[in-house]
Amino acid sequence: MFSRILVANRGEIALRIIRACNEMGIETVAVYSEADRDAIYLNYATEKICIGPAPAAKSYLDMSKIISAAEITDVEAIHPGYGFLSENVHFAEVCESCNIIFIGPKPSASKAVSDKIQTRSVAKSCGVPLLPGSDTPLKDENEAVRIAHQIGFPVILKAARGGGGRGMRVAHNDMSLINSFLVVQSEAKSAFKESDIYMEKYIENSRHIEFQILADNYGNMIHLGERDCSLQRRHQKLVEESPSPVLAPDLREKIGAAAKKIARAINYNNAGTVEFLLDKNDNFYFIEMNGRIQVEHPVTEMVTGIDLVRKQIQIAAGEKLDIPQERVTLNGHAMECRINAEDPTDGFRPSTGKITKYYQPGGPGVRVDSHLYQGYEISPYYDSLIAKLIVYRDTRDKSIKAMKRALEEFVIEGIKTTIPLHLAIFGHSRFVEGQIDTTFVENYVIR
Repeated sequence: MFSRILVANRGEIALRIIRACNEMGIETVAVYSEADRDAIYLNYATEKICIGPAPAAKSYLDMSKIISAAEITDVEAIHPGYGFLSENVHFAEVCESCNIIFIGPKPSASKAVSDKIQTRSVAKSCGVPLLPGSDTPLKDENEAVRIAHQIGFPVILKAARGGGGRGMRVAHNDMSLINSFLVVQSEAKSAFKESDIYMEKYIENSRHIEFQILADNYGNMIHLGERDCSLQRRHQKLVEESPSPVLAPDLREKIGAAAKKIARAINYNNAGTVEFLLDKNDNFYFIEMNGRIQVEHPVTEMVTGIDLVRKQIQIAAGEKLDIPQERVTLNGHAMECRINAEDPTDGFRPSTGKITKYYQPGGPGVRVDSHLYQGYEISPYYDSLIAKLIVYRDTRDKSIKAMKRALEEFVIEGIKTTIPLHLAIFGHSRFVEGQIDTTFVENYVIR
């Protein structure tokens, strides 16, 4: 096992990783930007080192600074968390060349899942259902229109190396497709340094279902069931739950087997997530794979009792998976609300400033993953996610009631947050009845 790990991230996920390491008796090095010098989680790390000014490009995204920090502090491994450099193939390669273990998939596997067009090809070769679409990057608007006419509108354009809900546009006719093509191509180039885009048939009224994978370096692989991530706004996840209220055991087994088949074909290792769309007739279609720990991993931890960050570290250290598939069971029901520093009444505009009052909910089965405290300053430089509120109960109905109670207790003053939006979601009859899809929030909650 490692004796010292560098945490190449910030916020709640940095704290989550530090906590796991502390429980495992592993020393940690926390890197931070000048904007995060007062972050409370720095106090729980063995050592901390400043890697630059506030802008991420000059700190958390600067590979040379992070590698230098790792070498200076004599760490054996780097945990990238999610976002930033977590899915950067070159960073994983640099770690490997410096004899530092990257806690995540090997570069070859990371490369395979980073290009969504290539991963579609792998899924196709495995016989896993795919949405009709383009098998290669779209050359121009004319090719996009031609393929759209073949598969039928509506269609969705996606950045080949996109992620986090960015680089996606739905088109319902030729004109909107041509306009969307240019926008998505520009977004892809700007956000992901790669202008390749592709097209898929857009499935209306679908559900977003993802399966958590764990795979060691010896060919052992399991899935830990699904997370239903259908509650989204502009392809950004807002609420996740496990298990899905619409997945029967036989369908769960079928999709889980498909997820493992794709991961095996890629020779994947460590933690990963295979994502699908489910239509109203229970047909499922592979859409992408993510080679990192997910923001929503806590709901899987709650229903399986498996610490995913600990497993990531153990796998990276060369340990074998000690849980066979038949021993993985989903017990009870877990839900997670992503609390963002945004104003839902003003177009979800980011909200910055000092936290003047902070009180987090508690009680049985209530978990808050957050780096906030009273007096903390929310800066404009990073993602707006400031807390994750997770609840666990033995049924979905009880989870909903517990979440409503916890949301009402949660006090964050001094800035605007999305807590009122979540209260509206959990108070809606269609959500309570499980009648949701990926357009639910925009169709029924924010109009």
